[in-house]
Amino acid sequence: MLDKIIIANRGEIALRILRACRELNIKTVAVYSIADRYLKHVLLSDETICIGPSESERSYLNIPAIITAAEITGASGIHPGYGFLSENADFAEQVERSGFIFIGPCSETIRIMGNKISAITAMKKSGIVSVPGWYYEFDKCSNNNFSHKNLHEVCYPVIVKSAHGGGGRGMRVVKKVSDLPYAMQIVRSESKAMFNNDEIYVERYLENPRHIEIQVISDGKGNVIYLTERDCSIQRRHQKLIEETPAININPDIKKRIGESCVRACYDIGYRGVGTFEFLYENDNFFFIEMNTRIQVEHTITEMITGIDLVKAQLRIASGCTLNIKQNMVKSTGHSIECRINAEDSWNCLPSSGRITRFHAPGGFGVRWESHIYSGYEVPSCYDSMIGKLICFGETRDIAIARMKNALSELIIDGINTNIELQKKILTDALFQKGDGINVNYLQSRFNI
Repeated sequence: MLDKIIIANRGEIALRILRACRELNIKTVAVYSIADRYLKHVLLSDETICIGPSESERSYLNIPAIITAAEITGASGIHPGYGFLSENADFAEQVERSGFIFIGPCSETIRIMGNKISAITAMKKSGIVSVPGWYYEFDKCSNNNFSHKNLHEVCYPVIVKSAHGGGGRGMRVVKKVSDLPYAMQIVRSESKAMFNNDEIYVERYLENPRHIEIQVISDGKGNVIYLTERDCSIQRRHQKLIEETPAININPDIKKRIGESCVRACYDIGYRGVGTFEFLYENDNFFFIEMNTRIQVEHTITEMITGIDLVKAQLRIASGCTLNIKQNMVKSTGHSIECRINAEDSWNCLPSSGRITRFHAPGGFGVRWESHIYSGYEVPSCYDSMIGKLICFGETRDIAIARMKNALSELIIDGINTNIELQKKILTDALFQKGDGINVNYLQSRFNI
């Protein structure tokens, strides 16, 4: 049973976890870097421990420091949030071996699903289709040993990916056969540098797919449900900017089948906790690409239309509770959209840091603001650029868009650059409003960014 947990993260997700813990009467310990001593959740937490300097490698990625903090404070569990160590199987294993509860799936599940090759293999056994490619040839990929025949037997373009990549890192598109060996060498080197692992694989490149994901909850005791799908196609450089649910213009029967497939996969891999299956969707076909074994940034929009608190579900399952929601009890109404607010220039994507001199959060019916920032807060330069999430709900997609446009016009963040203007431009674009032509290349084709 969880009575006190370490929040092993920072920013808005750390504050989100703290709020859920308070509702469940769970004490919180904020571990933080020197740069984050004035973060909102640090100021509000029951206990705090500084675990290192600003560099992530010496603080939020410092496994011994985090486990020591749990030992010192008498915490019973550790919540990794997202990013940092949230999908690090070695971290989860050390947490378990140290006698603490890892608030997420078991380490072996993270290890299987964290490697894209083993994840694709596991999904194939569950009957979930992946993008055609060389999934069982990764040793040959690593050694750049594809035969001349192999190089020519797949339709181009293809994409070379790191088995451990994510968020757009560790991948390269190849449009002709002669460029493949060099691309494989580059991705292998990048993968080794970024993930300390040079496993790579090759798959067919879908040129204009949508990015659709399915939210699941499983208690590890045989109870699994899927919630509504999310459309995360509005991306820049493979980084999501806008997410919405439900996904429009997809046959409900197809949605139901893929949701049920994800439930079966959870049974097959013994999944526990909340998780997200990510797919590329094109021509009425879903192709599995990866599973995120953690809470997602965009979990909020699912909460808005289902009324299910996903972070509290995580905490309850980690405490050993049985999932008390059956599939036929899952109801969704309306439409929800999330805009990620980043500390960066809208057009050249350059990150921005500094003191926020003026801040005003938007409000009104159906508006939710998730952020750790405040007037006077110093945005550091050493972490991810996302500083907030603006979420709007409406009875219809049109109403949700109208509320989001209003909310973006009310949101004031002075002192640093943000991508608010870009978000406004997208929300007022006729193509986005109609929902036609939305795919992962929308920003590039529409705004050349």
